[in-house]
Amino acid sequence: MNSEQALKVAEALSAEGKLTRVSSTDRVTKAILFRTPGGRHLAVEINDVKSRGFAKQVKIVFENAPSGEALDWKAIAASLGITISDRQFKSSAYTLKGANLEPGRQMSAYIQDQATLERLVDWYASAEGTADATTALDRAAVEAAMDIYDNLGAEGFAARYPQFQDSRQYWVRPSRPRAFSRYPSKPVAAIAAGAHTLGGGWSKRYTAASLLHNAGYIIVDADDRPEPVPAEQYPYLITGAERVRACALTNHIAPARDRGDVDVTIVAGKLHDEIGMKQAWANVCQALRGPKFQHYAAVPPPREVGPEASTTTTFTYDLDQRATKQMTQSPRTAMNQILYGPPGTGKTFATAAVAVGLCLDIPTSDPLFAEDRRDELMAQYRRLADDGRIEFITFHQSYAYEDFVEGLRPTTDPADPLGESTEATGPAAGSAGFRLRSEDGIFKRICERARLDGGDQPGDRLDRQRPVFKIALGRRGIEEDRITLGLDEGLIHLGWGGDIDWSDERFDSFEEIRREWQEMKDADATGKDPNIEMTYSFRSAMQPGDYVALSDGRDTVRAFGRVTGEYYYDASAPFHPHRRKVDWIWQNADGVERARFYASYFRRHSVYQLRPTTIDWDGLESIVLGEDASRPVSGARPYVLVIDEINRANISKVFGELITLLEPDKRLGELNELKVRLPYSGAVFGVPANLHIVGTMNTADRSIALLDTALRRRFEFRELMPRADLLGTVEGIDLSALLSTINGRIEYLFDREHQIGHAYFINCKTRSDVVDVMRHKVIPLLAEYFYEDWNKVAAVLGDADEGDADRKGGFLQRKQLATPAGMGGEGEATPRFRWTVLDDFDFGGLQRK
Repeated sequence: MNSEQALKVAEALSAEGKLTRVSSTDRVTKAILFRTPGGRHLAVEINDVKSRGFAKQVKIVFENAPSGEALDWKAIAASLGITISDRQFKSSAYTLKGANLEPGRQMSAYIQDQATLERLVDWYASAEGTADATTALDRAAVEAAMDIYDNLGAEGFAARYPQFQDSRQYWVRPSRPRAFSRYPSKPVAAIAAGAHTLGGGWSKRYTAASLLHNAGYIIVDADDRPEPVPAEQYPYLITGAERVRACALTNHIAPARDRGDVDVTIVAGKLHDEIGMKQAWANVCQALRGPKFQHYAAVPPPREVGPEASTTTTFTYDLDQRATKQMTQSPRTAMNQILYGPPGTGKTFATAAVAVGLCLDIPTSDPLFAEDRRDELMAQYRRLADDGRIEFITFHQSYAYEDFVEGLRPTTDPADPLGESTEATGPAAGSAGFRLRSEDGIFKRICERARLDGGDQPGDRLDRQRPVFKIALGRRGIEEDRITLGLDEGLIHLGWGGDIDWSDERFDSFEEIRREWQEMKDADATGKDPNIEMTYSFRSAMQPGDYVALSDGRDTVRAFGRVTGEYYYDASAPFHPHRRKVDWIWQNADGVERARFYASYFRRHSVYQLRPTTIDWDGLESIVLGEDASRPVSGARPYVLVIDEINRANISKVFGELITLLEPDKRLGELNELKVRLPYSGAVFGVPANLHIVGTMNTADRSIALLDTALRRRFEFRELMPRADLLGTVEGIDLSALLSTINGRIEYLFDREHQIGHAYFINCKTRSDVVDVMRHKVIPLLAEYFYEDWNKVAAVLGDADEGDADRKGGFLQRKQLATPAGMGGEGEATPRFRWTVLDDFDFGGLQRK
């Protein structure tokens, strides 16, 4: 294909409405500019036919980063097998205002054939649509951000979020009555998007005013007057009928659903004035009565009253309380969310997209939501799961609080493996039999990880995976010089272990230390000899990065530090030659009570490792780092708990007293923060604000109406229904029509919640694949749905009729059974049939409704 043919392809796409020619029709050389419906520009490079002829190699010049969006050029080049180049070209055409094609902003692609060019142009245009869909603000998230503003007030909000300056020009009007008539657009959009900060105004697709406007909110000035929308200057802003539909849904339909109203009435003139339109009542009426709005807002045709196109024309929509929003919004949405729908609608995969969208920032996650980047999305999901940011669990009928939060588990470990009870008042170590030990469940574990996440400042917390050693440097009041030396010089020292240099690598082993001590000092020494035990603890068990707590008797600690150096032997030391370097993080000459972070008495050993399960890390951090050290930080990263089949367990039994703590305003650090004391461990527990819970629910198992009321009130529900439009034709079988026909009949005979999902057929490549799915998945599922009533199964498959004769359909064969003797005379007994599944299928009856 040469450049002349490429130009003809572009002109044909223009005729189809996929492109608009920007260059004048009399321009026949150099760059011919076109624009996508979303406002992105591209140029077909040609040569004057009278001079050098049309170029044999087709070069298309695109915007490298339209509206500041980073496109994945390498991925599309690999997918289409084309060459891309960031070499920049000069042309007067590229200086067109708003084209964004000036040198320095270009990306060129070299095309070989028409099909590749059409696919590349479709990608270039649809990438914008994908970005729009996945970066759209969710109304629930915006309303949650406004809730924060309401609770804190203007001054409290500014103190909580100091990164946002006072709003001067762009404000956003709430979608329902609130404490304030307008809210600062930048912080509201940033909080709703999960971003630390955000640009304001309209200048880019991802700035605050643009995001809120495209979500159906109304941008106003400081006097609450609608701001003019510069849609001609910024074509990514919705306008016209599209804006009317978005504003009607966000400001009228959605709030009515929130209130539980059975219907809602929209007055055309009122909506017209709210948006700030000028004498466009007819356009408002046309948008409100049209089928696009009914599909967009999931409402039936309205009842229209009044003049046909007037300010007083009203549109009343009945609201089906069972239907909720389709998954057309951004994956980064509510804190508690359940995706529900019939089997096979992609709910489990959708949770992966939601989780990744919540955990990653917008520029990183948004490109992954493209249809052709599913593998990359799942790779990110697995990486986040490996990092502990995402956890996955499937509920079942036997799942309980003890599995989910914490419970007692039997163990044969000694009650006091480190021997501390010998110095305390508790029971002796090593008692016979087994004992019960509190063990954390998945919910408690991920809550703790989320609560302790340090965000961009992970060093602000102690590493709770590290061992803590108790160390004594000398007796208080008697050997103060030894203690002072350690604190002033940043070192710890040990007198046990004699005058032996334990630096050799072989002394990493406890047995080697014991053998050396027996050979050099005491042949009768056992492994319990303090010279052996404490030498091993100080020389081998302790490692750089571990922590040491400097004791002052059995009940006080006066310093805490991090080990920074390896063991060394100082032969010239006047006392305690065994030494290590330490960075003292905290010191207090008066000391603090040991009980604040450790329940057992300190043993008299100079050095030993504290029992990890006894350390209260929150208490320790409050001593070392300050009282508020263990509270969630503002920059903590999001964490996600995915609960598959959430409706299969007894929710009240699983969550117990924690169900209230799931509410956004009851989370840690929020205005109405709540904590409870857990029954088994006795620990004080709260749910952090950066933990999101995403569940899935198969409506074929249980209706939403049957869910625990407490759960329903605390979760947002998103419906995922079958998408027949995602299916194509396989060897003459129209899968889209087949699925639509089956589901239409199921909804008539049963209900909409037991339809068949598109995922059953999505991977079918051959007729044999379709046959296998129907035989082994769909037909058995239908038999289960209708409790082996094969007359209804046949009705769904198109194999039923009104007669009693034997019949061979497209999928099933029916034969009348002979009436046994004694069951009635001829014609008196109810006919009964034997149904069998055919060896070969005829799909004709399922491809027409």
